[in-house]
Amino acid sequence: MYLHPLKIGKIKLENNLILAPMAGVTNQPFRRITKEFGPGLVCTEMASAKAIFHDDKKTNRLLNREGEKGPISFQIFGSDEETMGYATRYVSKMADLVDINMGCPAPKVVKNGDGSKLLLDLQQAEKVMRAVVKNAEVPVTLKCRIGWDLDHIVAVELAKLAQQVGISAITIHGRTRSAFYSGKAELTMIKQVKQAVTIPVIGNGDVVDEESALAMFQETGVDGIMIGRGSFGNPWIFRKLIYFLQTGEKLPEPSNQEKLTIIKKHIHLAIEEKGEIAIKELRKHIAWYTKNLKNSGEFRREINQIDTYTELIHRIEEYFKTL
Repeated sequence: MYLHPLKIGKIKLENNLILAPMAGVTNQPFRRITKEFGPGLVCTEMASAKAIFHDDKKTNRLLNREGEKGPISFQIFGSDEETMGYATRYVSKMADLVDINMGCPAPKVVKNGDGSKLLLDLQQAEKVMRAVVKNAEVPVTLKCRIGWDLDHIVAVELAKLAQQVGISAITIHGRTRSAFYSGKAELTMIKQVKQAVTIPVIGNGDVVDEESALAMFQETGVDGIMIGRGSFGNPWIFRKLIYFLQTGEKLPEPSNQEKLTIIKKHIHLAIEEKGEIAIKELRKHIAWYTKNLKNSGEFRREINQIDTYTELIHRIEEYFKTL
């Protein structure tokens, strides 16, 4: 009942479970690993429209999808119509969907008027959305928070604006910018957005297991759910949710052998893409994969001192032999 295909504009997703765009996390290796476990859509890390406009090489690497199965949503952020329009034309050549970020709470993003700062200026938010829709060759979606703070809750108003200007779907993270990631996601606000518009609404925030996924669907009526932090070191959350929503039963936790296999595959993909410099970025992923395992704290400290592929694989294999 809750798990079903989802149509966003002309794009039909196999199911309505989505991997969230997350800076420093949803790079190509992580997307490819996660895709194996069945999400209907995966998203790139957010990319700066200004950086795309200035042909920044580091940003261009974020947009690499070579050899990757779609559909993939490319997320861009910015508050200037010209650069957002340019970035949209650029990523439309590669993307199945273009997503506008109006949710990022990071100080370095909001200080420039970008991300969730646009929730304080809906007039400018509308201009940005119009520029993206006008320049897109693929459906456009919007991801936002419910407001800047409790005195500026704008999710319903913004969702109506988004639908009016031609946005094809909207994802609501049920927190304000001022809350960052503290407290609980406000499901009642997500429900209000769902009731206010006819375009698909995707719920985001605190979906970490079968119970929280079911609660998001039941309490909000959303058309789909987006999973962010719940996927850290846990790409199989999608397999588990698909099975649970189809059968009402839970799959067992992945075995240590499966974890080891996925960790090694993730490392291989990352090093294939970037070389051994990727090891520093991989440390947090390895920490997430091994969280709560025996002596994982000591293991993580050791991993943080390793910077070669051979040594890393050897140490991980040795660690898993002790479990």
